[in-house]
Amino acid sequence: MNQQVFRRFAFLCILAFSAVSFAQQAATAPNSETEKDTITRIFTGEFRERPSPPPRWFDDGQSYIAMEPAAGNSHARDVVKYDTATGTHREVLITAAQLTPAGAKEPLEISALSWSKDDQRVLIFTNTRRVWRTNSRGDYWFLDRKTGKLKKLGGDAPEASLMYAKFNPEATKVAYVKDNDIYVEDLAGEDGGSAIQRLTHDGSDLVINGGSDWVNEEELALHDCFRWSPDGKRIAFWQFDLHGVGDFALMNYLGKERAVVTEIPYPQTGPYPVEMQVPYPLAGTTNSAVRVGVVNADGTGSVKWMQVPGDARQNYIARMQWADAGTLLIQQLNRLQNTDNYLLADATSGAVHEIWRDHDDAFITIGFGGLTEAQPIHDGRQFLVVSEKDGWMHVWSIDRSGHETLVTRGTLDVAGIMGMKEDEDKKPGWLYFLASPDNATQRYLYRSPLDGSANPVRVTPANFAGANSYTISPDGKYAFHNFSSMNDPGLRELVSLPDHRLARMLSDSSEYKKKIAQFLTPPVEFFKVDAGDGVMVDGWMIKPPNFNPAKKYPVLVNIYGEPAGQTTLDRWGGNGELFHRYIASLGYLVVSFDNSGTPAPRGRAWRKVVYGDVGVLSSKQQAQALRSLGKMDTFVDLDRAAVWGWSGGGTNTLNLMFRSPDLYKVGMSVAPVPDQRLYDSIYQERYMGLPQDNADGYKRGSAINFAAGLKGHLLIVHGSGDDNVHYQGTELLVNRLIELGKTFDFMTYPDRTHSINEGSGTTVHLYHLLARYLTEHLPAGPQ
Repeated sequence: MNQQVFRRFAFLCILAFSAVSFAQQAATAPNSETEKDTITRIFTGEFRERPSPPPRWFDDGQSYIAMEPAAGNSHARDVVKYDTATGTHREVLITAAQLTPAGAKEPLEISALSWSKDDQRVLIFTNTRRVWRTNSRGDYWFLDRKTGKLKKLGGDAPEASLMYAKFNPEATKVAYVKDNDIYVEDLAGEDGGSAIQRLTHDGSDLVINGGSDWVNEEELALHDCFRWSPDGKRIAFWQFDLHGVGDFALMNYLGKERAVVTEIPYPQTGPYPVEMQVPYPLAGTTNSAVRVGVVNADGTGSVKWMQVPGDARQNYIARMQWADAGTLLIQQLNRLQNTDNYLLADATSGAVHEIWRDHDDAFITIGFGGLTEAQPIHDGRQFLVVSEKDGWMHVWSIDRSGHETLVTRGTLDVAGIMGMKEDEDKKPGWLYFLASPDNATQRYLYRSPLDGSANPVRVTPANFAGANSYTISPDGKYAFHNFSSMNDPGLRELVSLPDHRLARMLSDSSEYKKKIAQFLTPPVEFFKVDAGDGVMVDGWMIKPPNFNPAKKYPVLVNIYGEPAGQTTLDRWGGNGELFHRYIASLGYLVVSFDNSGTPAPRGRAWRKVVYGDVGVLSSKQQAQALRSLGKMDTFVDLDRAAVWGWSGGGTNTLNLMFRSPDLYKVGMSVAPVPDQRLYDSIYQERYMGLPQDNADGYKRGSAINFAAGLKGHLLIVHGSGDDNVHYQGTELLVNRLIELGKTFDFMTYPDRTHSINEGSGTTVHLYHLLARYLTEHLPAGPQ
């Protein structure tokens, strides 16, 4: 056997052995008892913070409610009201006993509560089930606090089959979705029969009324897709028609007895795997057809379809709401997602006209404050909208004729609207929002007058350096303030506005901080570093204990780098951060950088520079940032560099291993997208355009096309049941690496989804695998 043939034979033997032997290794205890104990302790809950459920506003902000352990039953919860101003008046609104159905031993487990305007009627969401990515299906119960009546809604509907139930404005009826149709139940009626009215009649696996398909739910955050009119007489809803959308086959192998994802419709018996056909539009393929209908809540008449212009498969209904009892405000986003049309629709005739248009030469930002539902002000005469039209994510006020006024002035990005305080004594009122013009890694509360007459003013005090978020009371006088940083798990407090005066501490995380004290030193350090072409990017570093700057340390880079996420946000990272701090304790530097194109508050140009070229610029800037860090800090050993990431971070891990193989010696890629053509249409087309129009961009941006560059140690991890980033892409990459004769390691988690957390022991197993792969192929410690 000649040397070349022997090498190919040896490689194939290693590859065949790799998936089995490496999986066997991953299933055994780690070599280090410390590693085993720490990782297991992190991911089995020993260090998990267990705060009380967040409070919610009540009585227009005059009070708030919280869930507290019931007397005599620590597993049950009472619903308790507190006076906002004093905090001294405590009233139990709902006892655990009231939430216990007749004949049941335990009260309902509350997932969510909805209240009538007079606070006497309550909807309880319980017994939830996951649908795609959220627990949106379950049972709904109605509680009348005056009479004590507790009633399960849905008549004879199967267990956990209702979705998105909500009161009409008078709280006399409840609408919900069942089997992709909309129903209304009269709360005064008896169970079943005439008490339940079916409003739509064409729901099926391919026609969804009042809900959403997978891709619109994931990428446009469309879940609850129907709206009661303000007068309670009509319901407006989205309809998704999936006929013509390509099916993606998900194979599930474990069978009913060993199922880790309970939503899979396993047969009762039989050895065969289950194949699920999921309508899923890949980039450049046929989308679902989306339209808006209005139906009478009493079931009379037929559906009136809004006459939204354009091809229903080449546009999205991104947002829809009632502007008044007879008019809808619809945001229509074109398929390229660079134009957002604000349309007013007559709910009776269906006639539609445009009042305002937002356009961007790249794409309309979604998330990071962008593409929100319009906020009505001045009794619905005007609406607050967001746009980057002037180079910054700003809030504008528009009226029904399209006249616009800039509300948030200055060179800052609005990272999220937190709330409003409407006009008072003929003053303009205030808009509260998050921004951080001086530090893109942090978030603070600002406020601007609603008429845009003055510059924004910061509200958050200087001592809360990190990430701050707020839930502002309806009257704008108080807020629940949440603060954390990468060095502080933070707190939750009640503050008055606008002075930010502490009214009372709700949780200071003191017990949690004691549990994790061993991880908190040394502190995370933030820095800026040159990523090439004069671009300075944000980064953070965790150093090992007993760090010696005279020595050189191996470095692990945690990466995401795509337009959907920011890794350098100065916010407590929970178990993921504890894992990184543990890795540092072994003798590594752990770092992360945010390249251009990530959703940081650094202006439109920063976020849009990657349009049509996702994957290329991030690869270049991430590699240059690491090289620059090595020059800036000589203790960074660039000969011992590793990288890891998940989802888009897994994709960029591949990019760095393939495009900069002399820099990165080890890579761990979890659930990546090796070929951009294989991801969903909404996300990929937003940042890349259509494959038919940008074939070269898709080719340049896809890691699989650069696999020949691999030199180092690469671990690829994927769940075979991933319904988001499909397993197919990883299979194609594995096939390509085999064709190229590359040595690599591959771990499959059977039937697990994108989160790879289903099933006992899965998360612990995965993080043991990552830690062991790193330590085996890039030994820890200074040199």
